[in-house]
Amino acid sequence: MYKLYAFASPNSLKAVIGLEELELEYELIGVNIRKGEQKSADYLALNPNGKVPVLVDDQYAEGDDALAESAAILVYLAERHGKLLPTIGMARARVFEQLFFHASGIAPAFGQSGFFQKNASERLPLAIDRFQSEANRTAAILDQVLARRRYVAGDDYTIADIAHFGWMWRREFANVTFEEIPNVARWYEAMTARPAVQRAIKRVEALMPPQA
Repeated sequence: MYKLYAFASPNSLKAVIGLEELELEYELIGVNIRKGEQKSADYLALNPNGKVPVLVDDQYAEGDDALAESAAILVYLAERHGKLLPTIGMARARVFEQLFFHASGIAPAFGQSGFFQKNASERLPLAIDRFQSEANRTAAILDQVLARRRYVAGDDYTIADIAHFGWMWRREFANVTFEEIPNVARWYEAMTARPAVQRAIKRVEALMPPQA
């Protein structure tokens, strides 16, 4: 049995989609990052980095049962259950290529773009321009990839698609649209048609506290 500590965030959604696609039993435990619950002593014992999500696998002893970082969680689940990740060769490498591109390119660009536009205590035009440009640039690269492939790593749906989907789901936060990236739009529509993705979005959105 798995436990997933999560919030209504792009990274949390990735892990929930992985669990839903693999049809696994799990308990979803909300961590309200708006209230700082990810900084509590109990949570930091699971993930000293104080981020969501965290997956707990009860087949391991306490202290060795928690795994952080959404990409690591996706790889772990895919390898343990034998789906969504090729086992050898270039097909496997392509998945990791996209996972690394997401972690080093798309995710930080989208996250920082949104932060400096919506959450920063003062307006910093240089930072806004820098990260907005980078968010659009990395999204355009993904569009080029999807012009050649049905899914981001090839003909088959993999955890790389799940990884990219998280921030595309929250693209408005980064002020990114699909207007100039039609291949991403086509792929996104196919993703949102998947029943597991629909279930995951519904479960994650239920973790969002109501606006005051």
